[in-house]
Amino acid sequence: MNFKAYKVPFTIDERYKKSVAYFSMEFAIHQPLKIYSGGLGFLAGSHLRSAYELRQNLVGIGILWKYGYYDQARNQDQTLQVTWMEKQYSFLEDTGIKFSITVHEHPVWVKVMYLPPNVFQSAPLFLMTTDIPENDYVSQTITHRLYDANVATKVAQFILLGVGGAKLLDEIGFKPDVYHLNEAHGLSAAFYLYQKYNRNIDEVRKRLVFTTHTPEEAGNEKHDIYLCHKMSYFCGLSVPEVMQLTGMPDEQFNHSLAALRFARIANGVSQLHGEVSRAMWSKYNDICPILSITNAQNWRYWADKQLYNAKEDGDDATFDDRKKYLKKRAFEIVADQTGKLLNPNVFTIVWARRFAGYKRAGLIASEVQRFEALLNNSKYPVQVIWGGKPYPVDYPAISEFNHLVHLSKRYKSVAVVIGYELHLSKRLKQAADCWLNNPRVPREASGTSGMTAAMNGAVNFSTNDGWIPEFVHHGNNGFVVPPADYHHMSVQEQDQYDLDKLYEILQSEILPLYYEDYPTWRQIVKNGMRDVQLQFDSNRMANEYYELLYKERYKIEVPA
Repeated sequence: MNFKAYKVPFTIDERYKKSVAYFSMEFAIHQPLKIYSGGLGFLAGSHLRSAYELRQNLVGIGILWKYGYYDQARNQDQTLQVTWMEKQYSFLEDTGIKFSITVHEHPVWVKVMYLPPNVFQSAPLFLMTTDIPENDYVSQTITHRLYDANVATKVAQFILLGVGGAKLLDEIGFKPDVYHLNEAHGLSAAFYLYQKYNRNIDEVRKRLVFTTHTPEEAGNEKHDIYLCHKMSYFCGLSVPEVMQLTGMPDEQFNHSLAALRFARIANGVSQLHGEVSRAMWSKYNDICPILSITNAQNWRYWADKQLYNAKEDGDDATFDDRKKYLKKRAFEIVADQTGKLLNPNVFTIVWARRFAGYKRAGLIASEVQRFEALLNNSKYPVQVIWGGKPYPVDYPAISEFNHLVHLSKRYKSVAVVIGYELHLSKRLKQAADCWLNNPRVPREASGTSGMTAAMNGAVNFSTNDGWIPEFVHHGNNGFVVPPADYHHMSVQEQDQYDLDKLYEILQSEILPLYYEDYPTWRQIVKNGMRDVQLQFDSNRMANEYYELLYKERYKIEVPA
């Protein structure tokens, strides 16, 4: 294939002819390509799959992580062990392209690999690596670990994604009308473009759009501006020039703030997150408009088609049989890992996603007597499965994971599984009768795992955060903790309120329905499957990006 005058290798739909380069630190396209950690990657992977289905003129720009995020293994006592395994990919194509970028005032060579669209039915994806003999060892390590804990390495990764990605596009002769930053990791591309267009910020702005996923200011990456300068992040600009150009209030360079000042337009990833983002950034001037484009997941990839067929045919016996089979198959994985043989006839709660403090993995088990009473209720028996990956140096999250491992040893009907990646994610959603999601409101930007759970016959039970307010109609297609005035509550009060409501709804509504009125329960499952397919298939999202974010409308009205 000719990579010197690159064109997307399929016929483009006329509605989507505008050329787009989509920059992301991670892409969860398919299980064998382990270059993702969690929700950001799952979202990017679904976006690329939908871009392929819709025949959009879009290419993905990412990094080929030698060791991925990490591999989740166990210590002898079953607690979490972080391991790093080198990955090999025969299905990636060597483009033959090598070029250098400047990192820490030294040249670093970049090699480019390519994922063709026909391999996993995704938009074409270019992946950069520095792990080549031309580089010294330190430069090689830039692409070893996704979200490396070393600050200098992380800044170097941001330079590679942004500057390297923008330079790669020049190398292959793909001239994007739009540079789309999925989070601010690739923001250094803006400085590359600023130099390329003779320091004309308007030329940068009309090409740059930005998606923010972080609903709290503290969660947005900040680094010492002098470190960034020393690392060559600013493409030759001096610190005073950068401060003047970006309007940074202090010597902490806030990547998201700079992105919101460089971009023509930005978006939050749910209606609620759009509101939270506009309020959060409103104290800063010169911020671009922030729309809402709610995240979604690729139905064709995620949904269990046999379950949907039975739903469409009105064949309840086949529907029930299929769901029971999906549970039983998933329980084989649980049994293999943990020795716990769960019962497909028993109501199964699954909590599985990235482990982070605000997501409160162990909330339901935080009062042991209550939790034991739930498990020991012979009238309405319950099983609980946990899964998910903490960040490898997030020690409080690892501690919570390990606490749940030790807790699970006390009960036959409680299990904690490892290896939470695309494949296990799908299986656990198929295992779930209830997909439990209880982040502290309003700290979840979107929380897309519940979408794919609904696509596999699980009922969402959640606090009212992220995408949930747009989806759940309580008792019709899911269940939701009624929101309180969280702003006037302490963290402890919020946790207690949510825990009380969670148990109240579970014991008075959900469990009686499942065990005493299964036809109504089945209808709730079906309603969720229908509604998620209509509103939260990523084809809708990928279309909205073209309609709302990529079109050149400079005066954009957004809600106050």
